[in-house]
Order: sequence, then C-alpha cells, then structure tokens
Amino acid sequence: MTDLVHILPSFPLSAFAALIPTIERHALTTTDLLTTHPTDLAKRTQLPIIDLRRFLAAIQASLSDDLTPSRPLAPPPSSPSPPENQEEQEDEKEPKNQESQEEQEKQPRPLTSVTSDEFISTLDDGLDAALGGGVPVGHITEFTGESGVGKTQFLLSLCLAVQLPPPHGLGKQALYISTESGLTTRRLAQMLQGNTILREAAESGTPASLDGIHSAVTPDLETQDHILEYQVPVLLSRHEIGILIIDSVAANFRAEFERQGSHGSNMATRSAELTRLGALLRDLARRHNIAVVVANQVADRFASSTTPSTIPRSLAMRGNLSPSHQESPLASRSMPPPSTIPNLSSTPSSSMPFSFFPDDEPATSPALALDHQQRWFTGWGDDPRSSSSLKTPSLGLVWSTQISCRVALYKRPVYGRPTRVAAPITADDDFDAMSPTLKTWRRWMKVVFAPHVAASGQGIENATEYEVTMEGLKSVKKDKVK
Repeated sequence: MTDLVHILPSFPLSAFAALIPTIERHALTTTDLLTTHPTDLAKRTQLPIIDLRRFLAAIQASLSDDLTPSRPLAPPPSSPSPPENQEEQEDEKEPKNQESQEEQEKQPRPLTSVTSDEFISTLDDGLDAALGGGVPVGHITEFTGESGVGKTQFLLSLCLAVQLPPPHGLGKQALYISTESGLTTRRLAQMLQGNTILREAAESGTPASLDGIHSAVTPDLETQDHILEYQVPVLLSRHEIGILIIDSVAANFRAEFERQGSHGSNMATRSAELTRLGALLRDLARRHNIAVVVANQVADRFASSTTPSTIPRSLAMRGNLSPSHQESPLASRSMPPPSTIPNLSSTPSSSMPFSFFPDDEPATSPALALDHQQRWFTGWGDDPRSSSSLKTPSLGLVWSTQISCRVALYKRPVYGRPTRVAAPITADDDFDAMSPTLKTWRRWMKVVFAPHVAASGQGIENATEYEVTMEGLKSVKKDKVK
C-alpha cells in the first residue's frame, strides 16, 4: 500500500478511489509522485493525465496545510457580555466598531492581493527613480536587450539588494535560476567589495553575502519545468526568499521549439507552454509575495519594404502576393496557400465588376498591422526619427502578455580616432590612420510598460543612461559631457 496514508492521514482518499489501486500496483510512493513529471506518470500508469494532475495538486495542498505557519495565528476575539440596558449598549457601540476594524486590519491578506509599496533597489538612486522605486514585489519584471548590454548585471544587483533591510531590500534571500551558465560568484564578490551601499550595510550589521543566494542550473526545458513546479514552492515555504530570478527565460524555449520541420505545431505548443509558465510565475509572485525577475534575449527585426497599407484588396484576393509582400512570419502563416485561393480570372464574366474593391483601397489599416503595434510593447521602433536597428524581444506577443513590467536596455558604440603607436608604421602594416575605432559603449535603460510607473516615452530621450562599473550599475547624469 502506498505511504500516502501514513504521511497525510487526513488526505481524502475517497475522492481518488479510481486512481489509488493503479498507483499501489506500480508501487509509487509519495516521493515518486511529487518528483516525477505528470506526463511520465501517465505513461507509466496509463492513467489520464488530467486526473493525475488533480491528484498531485491535492497532495501538494494537503502538504501545505500541514506546514506550521511562520507566524502564530491570532486568537479568536472573545464575545463581549451583553449590556444591561440600552444606554450601555449605545455607549459601547463605537468602541466595538473600532475593535472590529482593527481586527479586520490584522487579518492576513488574500493570496491574490499584491503589495504594491514594496520594491527592491538596483543599488543606484538614479535607476531606482526611473523604475518608480525599483523592482516591484508581486509582479513579473523583464529586462530585455542585446548581449553585453548589462542584463545580468541588473539581476546580480537585485540578488544582493534584496538581502538588505528596507528601503533598499526586503531583508530576505534570493533564488537565481540560470538556463545558460552558472552563478558568477566572482562578479558578486567585486560588487560586495566596491559598492558603497553594500559596504555601509555590512558595517551596520546587516550585510549581504553569497550565502543568501540559492542557485540552480536548468539546461533544458524539462528540468526547468520540474524545478519551477515542484522544487521552487517547497524552497519558498522553507526559506525567507524575496526574489526569484530566471536568466534567461528564452534560452530553453528557443532551443526546444525553434527547429526545422512542423513549424506550426511547434509554435502552438510553445505558446501553450509560455502561457502555463506565465501563470505559474504569477501564482508564485502573489502567493509568496516575491518579485519575479527574468532576463530575455532579443532578435533582429527587419522592416518590410511593402506594408499592408500599400497592398490593394483586389491584388490580395487574386492570390498574387509574392514573398516580398509578406510582412512577417505571422502574416505568412495566417494566409492560405496559393493553391487554395480561387483564381477569379478563370470565372465566367458577368455584369458584376471584376473586383469588389477598388485597387487603391488598402486591405487593412496600418494601425492594425503587427509591424505598427509591436513598437509600443517591444521597446524598439517607437521613435520614427531613430536610425538604430530594430529589435524584438524573444518569445513574441504571447510572452509579452504574461509579464507586468518590461524594461528595455540599449547600447550604442562610441567611436574615436585611433591612438598613435610608438613604433613606426611601415608599408606592410595593415593600418588606416583615418579609420575610426571603437572606444566604449553607451547604455540606456527604458521602461516600456509597467503597472506602477509611467513609460519612458519614445526613443531614448527620456531613458536613463547608465554605466557598468566595478562596483555595479551607476546612472549617468544628462549634463555629463561624454
């Protein structure tokens, strides 16, 4: 017989009477049920995966109910003695209402409530001001940008800042889940030694350390799902953790789903997995009152030479669209293949005009095109005067609807004249004294959308410039001469 009855004596076995005999026949223990993916359990037991998920959810709920609360429960209010007369009842009416109001305020908040006045600092006042106080607790915040722009630097700063007491942190630990490489402890040690805020906290007796950071590596999507769904909730219930970091959220999805063959089915499966991941992270953020921060990669976006506003409806109806007219992969997948489009020119002529629409009438409004709308939630392309290359955060529109806050990071090169060399230059040397060389990079942080702070606006005029130094991130004043 399974050990579920011994571990959870109060578990309602009668509700899952159809599953228990099969589970006992396969000798599955409670540990096996909690550490094995539901898909593997369904293959092993030949039971419906929906019933198994409900069964596992009931086990997790029972385990959570048996955990000892971290704070003692408030004693039930004692019932007051009935007043002797009407005058005493009227005199005691107002104090009773005050006591009941105080008792309601002491009650714990529901799981769906989000504490919007708690933030985690980036260890820089200028960046915190641009973010509206820092990274909010109870939400999913995304930092997206190119490689080398400083996404991991933001995440490492948050890992140390969350350990500090308010107003910079929460006095809690951090959980860092990496999908690409391990936790860079050497960089964290540099920030601990060089950052002024961290040094002052250590001198005051509230230091941040590497021991306050839990880390894990998820090399594939299956491992990532297992850790987030089963191990992370247990870790959050046993430790005082204030932030969950995933670096990066796109690596495993791009490796698993962006393959050759069956592109449509892969995209549908990826969309379902992204929706499930977003729901899981939101539940963790609200249930445990933590901040969930993810790093996201970007891809190049090429503006099409022909937009839908310039394609007449009559041409679209004839099916004469060439590959150059297809604006994006989404548009190409939404259109039927050319073989299924009827050839209107072969139909018998009649008194009705050949086309239902004039050739100069656009097929769709440019405001409804994805190429126009995505500039407002991706962070790139909202400034028509900008000449920089367009980028698109990975995982597409589906993932954009799962997050609460998106912070875009930009970098641009700074060129200068090459420095003179001491050795004389000969004719055989491949050296151009007039060609510019890369001197440094300039970086900006921009709030694309967020529930607690206004967006930064078009372009990078209102964005916050920052530098990556040995002590961490440091904002740059606008009046500073570069």
